[in-house]
Amino acid sequence: MIKVAMTSVYVKDVGKAHAFYTEVLGFETRNHLDMGDGTPFVTVGAAGAQRDLELLLEPGDSTVARTYTTALRNAGLPCIVLSVDDVRGEYERLTGLGVQFAQEPHQEGPVLTTVLDDTVGNLVQLIQVG
Repeated sequence: MIKVAMTSVYVKDVGKAHAFYTEVLGFETRNHLDMGDGTPFVTVGAAGAQRDLELLLEPGDSTVARTYTTALRNAGLPCIVLSVDDVRGEYERLTGLGVQFAQEPHQEGPVLTTVLDDTVGNLVQLIQVG
């Protein structure tokens, strides 16, 4: 069986992204390494769950990364979709922490969704199925 082990998001600032994804969204740090040339290798994951699935906070300072993230953002597309048990509750909690949202919670068929700004160049979609 083939499974997803890691996916990545390009970020403008790995340190700022790490703080946002852990301190605000509630992920836990899985890896925080210096690759030897000052390049960070930082992964996060769902706290206490899915040990075999990580999100790599990829330095987005290359021309390709900037072009990709700018195109996604200009199109209003999220770079990643994360699931939550309660979209409205997370929207309220995160709004209280100062998180900016590009889209308020709304129903799309059987899915309740909202889109937030991760402060490091990306839109992130939160979904609640059912």
